[in-house]
Amino acid sequence: MKKVSQLLSQKGKDVASIEAHESVYDALERMVARNIGALVVCQEGECRGLLTERDYARKVILKGKSSKDTLVSEIMDPQFASVTMNDSIEHCMALMSDKHIRYLPVLAEKQVVGLVSMGDLVRFIIEDQTLTIQDLKNYISGTV
Repeated sequence: MKKVSQLLSQKGKDVASIEAHESVYDALERMVARNIGALVVCQEGECRGLLTERDYARKVILKGKSSKDTLVSEIMDPQFASVTMNDSIEHCMALMSDKHIRYLPVLAEKQVVGLVSMGDLVRFIIEDQTLTIQDLKNYISGTV
């Protein structure tokens, strides 16, 4: 069973973050600059929440608020799901599916050590299956 640690060793552990007192506009600028859909919200080095494009759409735009006047803390999800480096890829997929979410911070004692997206998981699974298929083809053809 493949683990989150294996995925992050391929993907990397770079995590885009923002502080809770910053504006939603600043968060959006950061997401656009990095072409990402979520930011980890940090305060004093600890993960306090998660901010996604979905949060922006539902809690700012549809409520008629201004992204320049709204703070990240007002719309972030402080009750976010997370995983550890030892959790399985299957566990991540089940958690995302059950909770209808696209991002999972990877935590080690309240410190963010990575961020896993649904796209990351799908890519990782496809690459793993491709390698398995190639290994089986080599075994069957006797080229191992």
